[in-house]
Formats: sequence, C-alpha cells, structure tokens
Amino acid sequence: MSHSAVRPLPLGRSNFSVLRLKNCIYVDKTDLLSKLCENDDKVFLARPRRFGKSLLVSAFESLFRYGLREFEGLKIEQTWTDRTYNVIRLDFSLTKDFSSVSEFLSLLNGMFGDAVSEAGLSILNDADDPVGSFRTMLSRQPLSSLVLLIDEYDAPLTAHLDNTELLEGVQQQLSRFYAAVKSHDGCLRFFFMTGITKFSNTSIFSSFNNLLDISLNPIYGTVLGYTEEEIIEYFEPFLVSAERTLNLSRQECLAQLRDHYDGFSFDISAQNHVYCPWSVLNFFKFPSLGFQNYWYASAGQPSVLMKYLAAHSLEKPLAYSAEKTVLLSDLSGPRQYSDISPNVLLTQAGYLTIRAVRNNTVLLGYPNREVADSLAALYAEELLKGQSIEPLGKPSIADVMAGGSLDEIVSRFNDAVNAVDYLRYPISDEATCRAYLQVLLIGAAMMPHVEVHSALGRSDLETDAGTRHWVFEFKYAEDDSQADAKLQQGEQQIRSRRYGQSDRMKCLMRAVLVFSAAQRQFVRWKLTDGDF
Repeated sequence: MSHSAVRPLPLGRSNFSVLRLKNCIYVDKTDLLSKLCENDDKVFLARPRRFGKSLLVSAFESLFRYGLREFEGLKIEQTWTDRTYNVIRLDFSLTKDFSSVSEFLSLLNGMFGDAVSEAGLSILNDADDPVGSFRTMLSRQPLSSLVLLIDEYDAPLTAHLDNTELLEGVQQQLSRFYAAVKSHDGCLRFFFMTGITKFSNTSIFSSFNNLLDISLNPIYGTVLGYTEEEIIEYFEPFLVSAERTLNLSRQECLAQLRDHYDGFSFDISAQNHVYCPWSVLNFFKFPSLGFQNYWYASAGQPSVLMKYLAAHSLEKPLAYSAEKTVLLSDLSGPRQYSDISPNVLLTQAGYLTIRAVRNNTVLLGYPNREVADSLAALYAEELLKGQSIEPLGKPSIADVMAGGSLDEIVSRFNDAVNAVDYLRYPISDEATCRAYLQVLLIGAAMMPHVEVHSALGRSDLETDAGTRHWVFEFKYAEDDSQADAKLQQGEQQIRSRRYGQSDRMKCLMRAVLVFSAAQRQFVRWKLTDGDF
C-alpha cells in the first residue's frame, strides 16, 4: 500500500473504525499489536495524554470484535489467525465528573450497562451496586470467551485528588471492581488497560499478580507516538507542504520538528524516542502557524499534575535546569498518591522523559522545546502568581531585546524580578538569578539557553531576539559596595572566555549585569563590544 498519496490527517480521531472508514493516515504498528495478543495476557500501558492510547484501545476492540475486517493492507493481516470474541470496552474518563460516591456508582452503572450491551451481553441494572452486577456477569461467561479493554483507568482518581474522603470512597469501589475481574479472569481471552499513572491504591496492580506492564519495555517503546522514519514515510505530502509554506529545506524542517516535538523516551534502554502525535498532526494541519506549542494547551495540564502542584507547589525554579534523577524502582512500581515524587509524576505526565539508565538510577530531562517551554510556563505562573511581566501598552520583552537598549532591557528585568514574591523565592546567588530570568523569559515566549559551553568556559544565559544574539553574564553582590568590582570581573570574564563566539549570522550583544541583594534588583550593567 502506498503511503505517499494525500490522505486525511487522523487529527482528533480516536475511533479506529471511523479512521479506517475515512481513509485517514494510520501509522501501522499492528505487528506490535499482534505480538501483544499472542497469549492470554493481562497488559498495562502507561503513557501521557495525547499519545493515542484511546486509538490503540479502539484498534484492539476492532481486531477482537470483527477480526481483520478493518485491517486490510496492514502488517497484522499476514499473521493474525484468531477468531472473534465478545469485547467489553470501558472508558473510565466517562466516570470522572461526580461529587459523591453515589454519583460515581451511577456513572459506573451506566458505563457498565452500555459497554456490556454493546458486547451483546446482558447485565443487571443496579445503580447501588454496579460492581456486584459486573461480577455476576463475568461469572456467567465461558472460559477464554471475553476481551476486556479499559481506557484511562485512573481518570476518576486523578480528577479528585484534592478530596481525600471522596477519593478513598472511589478507591474502595475500584478495588472491588478489579478484585471481581481477578476472581473471574478465567473468562478473559485478553485484558488491556491504559492510564497515565500507576496508583497502588486501587489494588489493580496487587490483584493481578500476573499483570504484564509494558510501559518501560523497549520492545514496545514506539507502540505509541511517531518515529522520525514513520513521519517521513506516512506524512511525506504534508512535509512537502510545510517546507514550501515556511520556506524550509527538508533538513531544516525535520530539525525544527525534532527540536519541538521529538524526544519522548519510554523504555529503560533509552534507545527509542518518539514524537508527540498530537503536536505533529496539528503542525501538519496548520503549517503556516509555524512550530506552535500544541501539547501544553491540550494535554500539558492533566489534572493529576495540577492537583499535585496545588498541594505541593513546584520545586524552586533553580531546579528547572538542574539534572533530575529517580530510582528505576520508583518509576516502574505502583505508588500511593501521597508517595509519588515530583520527578516521577512529571515523567508519567510527560514533562520529563528518560535520558539514560545507569544501574538503578534513571536520568531524566525535558523531551523537547515544546515541553520545556510548558514547564517553564508553570514555573513562571508559580513565581508571578497572576502578575504579568508583559504590561498592556508596553512592547514585549522579546521586542525590547530585539531593538531596545540595554537600559530598557534591564528595566524590564527588574520589573520581572519585582513581580516575584521575594520572601518565598529570594535571589540568593548567581545561579538563582540566572534560573529566574531563564524561567521568566521562557514564560514570555522566548527560548534562552543557560550555561552555554564554549572552548574556554560556560556563559550564564544566551538567547536570540530578532537579529540579535544576546549573551548575559550575571554577578551577585551582597551590597552596593561590591557592585563595581563585580561588574569589572564579569566584563573581564566575558571577554577572556570569548562567550558567544560562533559563526552565527546574528549581531552579537554581550552584557554583564550585577544584582544587588540589598536592593533586590540589578544595579550595574554594561554592554561590551562584540569584537574578539
């Protein structure tokens, strides 16, 4: 089958049958689906939102319910020989809007009834005890006759993490549900479940002692998301259109795509990496808008993360660019909500990704610019608490840095620093100063780089603005009496270490800024010449 013909993008399509009926582009990973279904396994897969979990569940539903009817021309057509089954698909995102346990049970009852009916089976309608009804239904099914698919299993939990009493009540009902499935799992030909996090509170991971968790398995590292090879193979006409629209070469377009949307690694070998499908598809649909941040607007604020941050706040902004690590056991094992570390939660939510695994330690990092910008925006919101560093009627910081004087730039930097709650987030050294400005500049839609390496050292912060390339060296003075000496020290450093030297075509602007702890602002600054 040729992939080069212009076919509709699958943007927003989570129903496999409809996607195939509309002849939308489908990146064929059905060889991995076939491998997952070889045995009567019970499988769990955790991925961030907007990675296609629901479409994957829908593909399993079609395969087991209709056989190969909708898989013509796909890889699995060569290997699949199994028969069809009764398929029950439960989407727990439909049960997340409730204010009491009784309301949750009512939603659960409705979801069970609709799903079982669609499978051609019957279930007792009991709004007071839907779990008991589901247990009875399972007990009546023949051996290996049923496929059970569960999507977004943790949705009713993550939506109510701020209400302990309600959360505990829902957890009890979910524990009963998974215990019921476990007690009658002989009727299951295949069980597949997706989610974002791994909560131990529901007993799902303890009830199914043979649950196969493929979340970190290198074999399935690319089962969701697009590889660069797949983008080139399946989306060639859209690549050509984007290149023409943005006047980019193929190499330049792929480099920008890679920088913005690639870099997610979901396996313990850290060898596989994929692009976020939602972001790639939106870019191809609207190439004239350039490389926008699509992930944060639609999926970068999952309730699990926002609820957690509301309760625990963010780490100090200094941690934004610091190296992050977790134990492999913390990342792979289920945890109670109260025990999940910030870095584990950020990894599960997609803000951090696996960079390397050394012994039992996982090195984490931001997958790409889109996500790095998203997390910086969260840090900026926390720092500013609703205040704006882009006042109405004034040019943006980006515009000032593109065409304004250093005096104007420092004035805007001081405005930004003054907007921060200094009692909670004091600037105590050069590193803190650099981190705050990095976060605030990203929050202002710029992309600064910190500790940029050169042959002779590392500059504090560099960023592009229009035709200019700015290099900043920050110095910290306990009081004003040290300011002049610090300014001279910084100027000598920026010159002797030749910061900013490169073959870039932009106008080089190198500046030293001295921050005074006594005045809580920058008090000295100087622009050095660009000659070496």
